[in-house]
Amino acid sequence: MRSVKMAWSSLAVACVDALVVAPPAVAAAAPMLTTPPPPAVPPERFGLGDGMRQGGLALGTVPAGTRSLTLDGKPVAVAPDGRFVIAFDRDAGPRALLVAESADGTTLAATLPVAPGTWRIERLPTLRKVPVPSAEFARRRAGEMARIVAARNVGSDADGWRQHFVWPATGRISGLFGAQRIYAGEPGSYHGGVDVAKPEGARVIAPADGVVTLAADPPFTLEGRLLILDHGHGLTSAFLHLSRIDVAVGQHVRQGEPIGLVGRTGRATGPHLHWAMTWNGARIDPQPVAGAMR
Repeated sequence: MRSVKMAWSSLAVACVDALVVAPPAVAAAAPMLTTPPPPAVPPERFGLGDGMRQGGLALGTVPAGTRSLTLDGKPVAVAPDGRFVIAFDRDAGPRALLVAESADGTTLAATLPVAPGTWRIERLPTLRKVPVPSAEFARRRAGEMARIVAARNVGSDADGWRQHFVWPATGRISGLFGAQRIYAGEPGSYHGGVDVAKPEGARVIAPADGVVTLAADPPFTLEGRLLILDHGHGLTSAFLHLSRIDVAVGQHVRQGEPIGLVGRTGRATGPHLHWAMTWNGARIDPQPVAGAMR
């Protein structure tokens, strides 16, 4: 399976030169006032433990009196009890800055070390990457991508983000998150989820509480019958290649509730479940989120 490539917008930068003429008499310059950086605190101050790695997810608790929270300058949702969830993209950098601002305007900052992931990389030095999308694919893909992006940005009041996730299907893991091929030095798209090999028609359950934001039927070109659940606080799950979807958009589902059946719709070589997760656009690895299969 190939992951979907996002389009990048170009950025134009203009520079302006200015000529400044100094006055005849120069007054003494006033001392420059600088804003001191927020006090640095260890990540433990935010209750963070495991999950601070590429493709990882971590739960934490803000310090008492926190009014707002940001990760690398972007807002992070905080529950009334102070709990929050953050995650790190597969290609996240080695550090991230978490900043809490209190009601009186004071701030606390923690520099989070982001451990590198260990991805399965396959190098094919003599084989070139030659994707040739069909005319039908090109015609349909833009609309499908727009629906996927919209579904991941809906948001909901679900509290599944704070639960311990369970596997939506159990079986042999046939595809790893982050795996990637390098074709004659040119990187291909990495695998954006985890694959579980199951017979067609096997039951798929909700890994955590959530709200259905997309139920793609008829099937999409790549993902086939695609189901997306919003678990709240920016965390989503997607289930690809389903043979049947048993829930509807807007429906609230509980952890363990049946949501569909394993299939091979879309671009798939055999029946399996592809489970993908994102947090505010960051692609994360579902395998450590769910833990060992039982």
